[in-house]
Amino acid sequence: MASGLLATRGLLAFGFQYQHACRSVVITQTRHKKRWMRSYERIMAEKLKMEGPSPPKRRSEKPNWDYHAEVEAFGVRLQENFQLERLKTAFVNPCYVRTEQEKRGALGLDPEVAALNLKDNLELQTKGQAFIQGFLSDWVRASFPSLPAEGTAALVSHLMGPEVACHVARNLGVEDLTMSAEFPVPDEVLYSTFCAVVAALEESSGPQRAGLFLRDFLTAQLIGKDLFDVWSVVNPMGLLVEECTRRGLPLPEPRLLRSAGVSTVLPLYFVGLYCDKKLLAEGPGETLLAAEEEAARSALRKLYCYTESCRPLDFSPISPQTTSQATTTQQALSSG
Repeated sequence: MASGLLATRGLLAFGFQYQHACRSVVITQTRHKKRWMRSYERIMAEKLKMEGPSPPKRRSEKPNWDYHAEVEAFGVRLQENFQLERLKTAFVNPCYVRTEQEKRGALGLDPEVAALNLKDNLELQTKGQAFIQGFLSDWVRASFPSLPAEGTAALVSHLMGPEVACHVARNLGVEDLTMSAEFPVPDEVLYSTFCAVVAALEESSGPQRAGLFLRDFLTAQLIGKDLFDVWSVVNPMGLLVEECTRRGLPLPEPRLLRSAGVSTVLPLYFVGLYCDKKLLAEGPGETLLAAEEEAARSALRKLYCYTESCRPLDFSPISPQTTSQATTTQQALSSG
């Protein structure tokens, strides 16, 4: 009882002392921003509005840049084995060499004394473009065997287009290593540099590794792409008739399945195509002709095995056992 009373008195005494100490503390209000920050930001915003944004800088013009280390890291990052000198040559464009020679001539330097020991990638560009053309043609024919020659050419032309190739090159970091006279690097220069890099990989690791590189990065751009967004067909119904005739199938018969809002400004029709009394495909449209064309496109996708429900593209890695078997078979064929 006595010990409890002493403990209570001790707590009360401590509380009085803590309250007295807190009364002597002075609390000051602090600002999260300095007083000069508002005027500084206003001046900088007005300066940006008057002068415009600063021009883009090359990565080599920024701090912490080592070109040789970046070139070596390029192949390691992609898990590819490049010959370092061939890879460096692949990044040197003729426009860069020409511009550097003009700069040295403008400074009055002797061309023989201050010679630029750089070889451009013109040879690698031609070789890489031919390799990409051949590989993509074989890959599209193997992946879509039912596709006609016009469709195959359209897919190859789409994948080899500057838009797709430059998109892949920029995301792989090719633009930062490209030696070009202009910056940002023009699409045609970046496209030629990408072709040169592919040729450098073919010379360094062989055509099989270069083909896998194109398969993993370039052909993957077809994922989620509709066939007729790449291949422009003016008359899909006529193409469907030709395809059915070639395959020995009865000619398709269009029939109106259902419609909605016919008397409104936004009508909708669903037309089905029947082949041998079986529904081949159906498609919607604002008019009967548009619905028939959409149904024909849907039927062509099924005939060409280019639908979302088809078997996905094969991007599986090649095992070392398969590679050794292919090498053994090739050696046996060559020796025989």
